[in-house]
Amino acid sequence: MEHLLSTRWSCRAYLDRQVPRQTMERLLTLAQRTASWCNTQPWEMIVTSGGGTERFRAAMMDWARSNPMKFDFDEPSEYRGIYRDRRRASGWQLYEAVGVVRGDREASGRQAFENFRFFGAPHVAIVTTDAAQGVYGAVDAGLYVGTFLLAANSLGLGAIAQAALAGHSSLIRRHFNIPDDRKVLLGISFGYPDLSHPSNSYRTARASLQEVVTWADQ
Repeated sequence: MEHLLSTRWSCRAYLDRQVPRQTMERLLTLAQRTASWCNTQPWEMIVTSGGGTERFRAAMMDWARSNPMKFDFDEPSEYRGIYRDRRRASGWQLYEAVGVVRGDREASGRQAFENFRFFGAPHVAIVTTDAAQGVYGAVDAGLYVGTFLLAANSLGLGAIAQAALAGHSSLIRRHFNIPDDRKVLLGISFGYPDLSHPSNSYRTARASLQEVVTWADQ
């Protein structure tokens, strides 16, 4: 587990190679071991392959070009202080890796739009949660996402969780006929990583324990 946690990263470039169904079923079976409140397991997935991915990719790219984002869940109102700093540091690591210079909004926009191309991934998992369970269902589904990402790493796959896709939940709902009692949490693009691509060449840092832990010994 320590190795999986220390080597996982968000993959932003993939080989043109389908993941065998048996491997995907193993991935999903591992992720299904995620803990949840009262074992409700509120997550459900729609997983694309082959032509299903390509149709969804084309629909998402076309929609995202001309429609504003609207999420099923409230998005962050702002990123303040250290959270803003960490977000910016991560973004600049990506831009520097792929050659986007500061101030080049056209280039940064193109890179951001890669989200809706799924970074070229051959598969996407759309993660939904039971609407009636509210924030707790979303938390449980978020735990599932974390397990999925680690399971993918254990199988030699690359993956990236993408809240950006959930910003176009209306398109996702229509495309996959998702009922109103489900909320779209996010999408996970995954496949075999292209390790030669510059976007996969960097790794983000993690805060020290001193920044995030308060010890209450007495």
